[in-house]
Amino acid sequence: MSQSPLLDHLLELRRRVLRGVLVVLAIFAVLAVFADELYSFLAAPMLASLPQGSTLIATDVATPFFTPFKLALVVSVALAIPVLLWQLWAFVAPGLYTREKRLVVPLMVSSTLLFYAGIAFAYWAVLPLALNFLANAAPEGVTVATDIARYLDFVLAIFMAFGIAFETPVAIILLCWTGVTNVKSLRAKRPYVIVVAFIVGMILTPPDVISQTLLAIPMWLLFELGLLIASLYQQTPRAAEAERD
Repeated sequence: MSQSPLLDHLLELRRRVLRGVLVVLAIFAVLAVFADELYSFLAAPMLASLPQGSTLIATDVATPFFTPFKLALVVSVALAIPVLLWQLWAFVAPGLYTREKRLVVPLMVSSTLLFYAGIAFAYWAVLPLALNFLANAAPEGVTVATDIARYLDFVLAIFMAFGIAFETPVAIILLCWTGVTNVKSLRAKRPYVIVVAFIVGMILTPPDVISQTLLAIPMWLLFELGLLIASLYQQTPRAAEAERD
């Protein structure tokens, strides 16, 4: 007696999830050995912005031990994103049309690269400027002493914000391709998009103009890139009707 289609899909999903978890754990097993070096690399922008002789501090007994391993686990998940997306693709691909497959694969690759680009931009361009501004904004007589766990949470939030913001072209392409909106309509809303980009930059970044602007301007440029690419991918009514047939 054959299994039900729903059970087959659930078993396949479990296999894909298990493979993804095993890949993350394998990468973590390697990175855990270099956990302290990873944290030192992450802390470099903060240490460079602190006054001479200042260092990061740990306010909890277990923080110096667990924080580097937390970072190693997060990096393991980030490095495993291509494999995780491949497992997702292998699970959903049998149910997609040929044209959808041709579109999804480039979008998965580009979304991964854009996410990594957002993190790299945040680390090398945004963090040095933002941290230097925040460290020098302390009132006179106040010593800046940042906890290593809080610093990790702060940096991860910045990385996530810029990683997601750099996915703007992918979101634009998907909205236009699915028919939710179109390129002409989005171009007409360009002034509002620019305002929203600066509002998002104000919400997702530290309270300084530099980091807010460094998030808003790339979002606007990526919006323009998304419009350009979406104009190539957007279906014409005749093509959409032919695909439905």
